[in-house]
Amino acid sequence: MTALRRIFSRLPPLPLLQGPPRAHRAACTLLHAAGHRSSSQVQGAAAGSSSVFRGFSLSSSCRGRDSDEFRVRGQQQQEEEEEGDEDDLLDDGEVEELFLDYAPAGLAPGQQLKVFIVHPDVKWGSRKQHLTTAGLMMAEAEGLVNTLENWRVVDKIVLSTKTPEKKKIFGKGNFQLLADKIRQTAGINAVFVNVERLSPGAEREFEEAWGVKVFDRYSVVLHIFRCNARTKEAKLQISLAEIPLLRSRLRNEMANLDQQGGGSRYIGGSGETLMEVQQRLLKEREMKIRLALEKLRRKRKLLRSQRKHKEFPVVSVLGYTNCGKTTLIKALTGDRGLQPRDQLFATLDVTVHGGLLPCRMPVLYVDTIGFLSQLPHLLIDSFSATLDDIKHSDLLVHVRDISHPETENQKQNVLSVLKNLQTPERLMSSMIEVHNKIDLVDDYECLEPDVLPISALTQRGLDQLSAAVEEEILKSTGKHILDLTVDLSSPQLSWLYKESTVQDVAVDADDGSAVVNVIISAAAYGRYKKLFTDKGR
Repeated sequence: MTALRRIFSRLPPLPLLQGPPRAHRAACTLLHAAGHRSSSQVQGAAAGSSSVFRGFSLSSSCRGRDSDEFRVRGQQQQEEEEEGDEDDLLDDGEVEELFLDYAPAGLAPGQQLKVFIVHPDVKWGSRKQHLTTAGLMMAEAEGLVNTLENWRVVDKIVLSTKTPEKKKIFGKGNFQLLADKIRQTAGINAVFVNVERLSPGAEREFEEAWGVKVFDRYSVVLHIFRCNARTKEAKLQISLAEIPLLRSRLRNEMANLDQQGGGSRYIGGSGETLMEVQQRLLKEREMKIRLALEKLRRKRKLLRSQRKHKEFPVVSVLGYTNCGKTTLIKALTGDRGLQPRDQLFATLDVTVHGGLLPCRMPVLYVDTIGFLSQLPHLLIDSFSATLDDIKHSDLLVHVRDISHPETENQKQNVLSVLKNLQTPERLMSSMIEVHNKIDLVDDYECLEPDVLPISALTQRGLDQLSAAVEEEILKSTGKHILDLTVDLSSPQLSWLYKESTVQDVAVDADDGSAVVNVIISAAAYGRYKKLFTDKGR
């Protein structure tokens, strides 16, 4: 019983899947106290109440004389988002319970972490990085640590390795050198191994050898996500991404318990071992989250169809984390509600912001989550509901921080993620590449064709970017700019204002007519001709 109590105290609480939080806590208490209840006693009462999954927050703050009208349209769309709330799977409390139930292992609230960073430098082979250097990758690792409050880098080391695929990563000599350095550095209570993902066995072995908590890129990035999560969507996606970490921790704890002969014991009357119970609870937790996210995905699809029906073009602004996407969208839309932060992964939720193109056509700019090198596929998959919006855009704008020393490597990472997302070729071929932060580069000179240099902060080059976006949007949406002659005594003009973007009206008072310059879709123009074919063009 002592061994059972010890492992349940160290494992994350998992019984939260088939009943309300209070029932689950009671069930968990029973299991803690007795260690021999049947699996039926672990389950809470069936429940689950309704809530809202907001696919995106729509902030429509536009410039120009049509901005008030567009704000009204944005408000209408936001209200449509709120319909159908009764059918959602989880309420606020349940989502919060899912989110808070997993606390990163070894981290107490407010704990100060003094971190030692280890970067394995692969000298050759398929895992060698050719577009960057060990020094630049170490700098990015430092940036990740410094993003987190109460985390501080106290020392770092780059060690070469020929065997990055092996459990210990380093050879015997370098591993011993590293262990000695960690022990001799005062105050260290965590080590960040700058690799994509450590195996459960490697993590356990490192912690035993070094005597401190060990993190990899997956766990550090996930912790940054957790600290920045604000909406239910983000919290659900983070909870899903944490499942692999929970499984790793479970395997580590069970391996330790097996050494004491307790891991394969059955829980009395249940016919299940302790390992099987925990695995089942994890599986149920994962299914609950996936069902909620699938519900969210269907709602996003509905919202996209509503935008398409209203013929709002969608421009997804994407790029490496902290490249200036939010600052650019704020500059293009004039949305004062946007507050860009000089921080990695400041944006975790898709937000949509209304703007106007130079021709005064309303357009929606989508602010997306930033990308990162060596971002594990499991993490990308967990945020697929959010990233789906990229594939359903009318246009992609790829923002690059041209002042960053790794800008070329960052570009390749973004393109790699887009490829893995199976982004349609039509979007890849029409994508506009933007060199941002040229104000930070002395004597900047653009040597790449079809690239637009800008500074979102100083708004330099934004007119050229807006013109390029307009050109591509007109192509991708099949809209046309036409001069139509209308009879002012007929409803033609009011119909055009409703169904198209009216750019200019030249009135001929003597003739009682006007020449109207409009941006109109092929479908709307077909309806116009059918309704007013005898009224003139």
